[in-house]
Amino acid sequence: MSRAAKTTFLATTAVCGLTLLGVHYLQRSERAQMHEGVIRDEERSRIKRERQDDFDLQAKLKEEFLKEQSVRETTREVEGGK
Repeated sequence: MSRAAKTTFLATTAVCGLTLLGVHYLQRSERAQMHEGVIRDEERSRIKRERQDDFDLQAKLKEEFLKEQSVRETTREVEGGK
């Protein structure tokens, strides 16, 4: 083989190898980003469940307090726009 053919073969082999390494690197980084998205979604779901649990507890406490106490609503009508 001539020197030009060897150089061309070596260059194309190097480019192909670097391309493969680059593609594998991109796949790994995309997979890591997708996994981080899953972790963020799980954290949001956990926070949402905690808030809903707190809301349910507050509603239950309110119901119990209303049973124990007499509460009446008063409304005041504003006279003449005052």
